[in-house]
Amino acid sequence: MINAKPTLKSTLHALLYLMPLLIVTVTFIIWPLIGSFLMSFYTKYNYFTNKVSEMGGANFVYLWNDPDFHLAVRNTLIFVVGFVPISIVFALGIALLLNHIKRLANLFRAIYFLPFVTSTVAIALVWNWIFHSNYGLLNQVLKLFGLSAINWLNDPRYSLIALIIICIWRGLGFNIILFLAGLNNIDQRYYKAASIDGASHWQKFTNVTVPLLAPMTILITVNAIIASFKVFDQVFALFHGTAGPANADLTMMYYLYQKFYVENQYAIAAASGIILFGFIAIVTVLTFWYFRRHQTLLGGERS
Repeated sequence: MINAKPTLKSTLHALLYLMPLLIVTVTFIIWPLIGSFLMSFYTKYNYFTNKVSEMGGANFVYLWNDPDFHLAVRNTLIFVVGFVPISIVFALGIALLLNHIKRLANLFRAIYFLPFVTSTVAIALVWNWIFHSNYGLLNQVLKLFGLSAINWLNDPRYSLIALIIICIWRGLGFNIILFLAGLNNIDQRYYKAASIDGASHWQKFTNVTVPLLAPMTILITVNAIIASFKVFDQVFALFHGTAGPANADLTMMYYLYQKFYVENQYAIAAASGIILFGFIAIVTVLTFWYFRRHQTLLGGERS
């Protein structure tokens, strides 16, 4: 029975069913997280012998005083602010259009989803051509409107914008599919009732679509925030193993990579990873808090 009181036997059965997933989670997620947290306090550490001589908070002091880490935090926050809202608005708008298209709908969905399953290296090669300062497609379009060409990938003023554009384009298809799933689950009787009440298309969108799409919007927003904080492979591939011109695209994840794999400063990398985890946790909690605070507006009662 669904509402039966749990017993020792039923609890053991449940644990047995969950055991494979629990083992994988503890081995590959929880234990590495604990290990990284402990390593972030290692001040004298031999990686090859795994011997810790001293522990303390010197690694976090180093990050506090490191201008490169400050730059990485700033660039990451700018990227999050630029990437998350634009990607969500674009994905929702395209999903609404595709939801009303009857012919060739599946073709358009496949076209939009294709970048998400394409190799990051292949995407970087294509966008390197699109952003090329002399014969790139984007600059040719700008010239048609009488605008001067932009050195997208070599000018620190524009390289982060170029990175945001690529990431929005690559992640658009996945968000569109999620929004389409949410739109298809909305009962059409709500729209019929709104039509009977004389609601306009905009009123239907704000009073029916937005509230009933709130759970999917929360999911997409949180996923986008986490993905934007962890952006790395696009930077590495687009700028050929560098962090862009004058470190203009240095993100927290790229900073962690540099400290761990290039400079062999493992404890510093672990400390930066803990701070990155803290940023993701704080922003995610604030996002849930915001949506929960406006849950009455978005649909449903607040508990």
